[in-house]
Amino acid sequence: MPEGKIIKALSGFYYVRNETGELIQCRGRGVFRKNKVTPLVGDNVVYQAENETDGYILEVFERKNELVRPPIANVDQAILVFSAVEPEFSPLLLDRFLVLVESNDIKPIICISKTDLTSSKVLQEIEKFAKIYREIGYQVLLTSTKETDGLEELLPLFADQISVFAGQSGVGKSSLLNVLRPDLGLKTNDISTSLGRGKHTTRHVELIEVGNGLVADTPGFSSLEFITLETDELSYCFPEIYDYGANCKFRGCTHISEPKCAVLEALGEGKIEQFRYDHYVSFYEEIKERKPRY
Repeated sequence: MPEGKIIKALSGFYYVRNETGELIQCRGRGVFRKNKVTPLVGDNVVYQAENETDGYILEVFERKNELVRPPIANVDQAILVFSAVEPEFSPLLLDRFLVLVESNDIKPIICISKTDLTSSKVLQEIEKFAKIYREIGYQVLLTSTKETDGLEELLPLFADQISVFAGQSGVGKSSLLNVLRPDLGLKTNDISTSLGRGKHTTRHVELIEVGNGLVADTPGFSSLEFITLETDELSYCFPEIYDYGANCKFRGCTHISEPKCAVLEALGEGKIEQFRYDHYVSFYEEIKERKPRY
């Protein structure tokens, strides 16, 4: 039986790209509903087809990860797009996205957009944050779609990867994709000045070819809650806290109030940024207070 990858889902149809690059329109077999399996964009599947418009998905291979919003599977990396201005750069929101991405076993790449719109003072502040995140181990790109700064570094990162764009609405995700692939002509909306944020312009999930890889044209994460993450998993999503935490005296240290905590020692010595630690504690409390879902 032939195999392929779902690259678009729309109105109950799944569009499977096979090994020769053909696109086959398929439906899911009833067995999926019975087993409560929903095929997702990004799934590698086995299908059966008489022609290009009448196929059936017979099997979905095991996924390495899956996201609920947007509904997509087997994501390799997330391009986290945050604007330097309009809307203003938010380290708190960036850390929330980083935790969500890390907890799904997805590699994050931080992309700070609209650098051409900043004052020299704001740009200095942005470069300070970029340095902090690079020292933690994250890849950080400063970009401008008007002056195409940083885009020559971004394009090669897509090769052989399934990528998602994520970030606040209005930060320029669609604008970035339009510069990387001008033929796309993705719809973009200006910032709503009354709300201080953009409006979502992307509707369905589809993988599009960019730089020899596939990129999900989606609105990114519409849910920013830590729905499945547990408190004892949170430190894995803060690389510097996890690294210093290996030297804590007590196993299962929460890094909040325990004696001889290596994380608190590193914080006191300025080896961990205070704002990052504050976000860790805030997220820890949020997860701890989360109401159980039944």
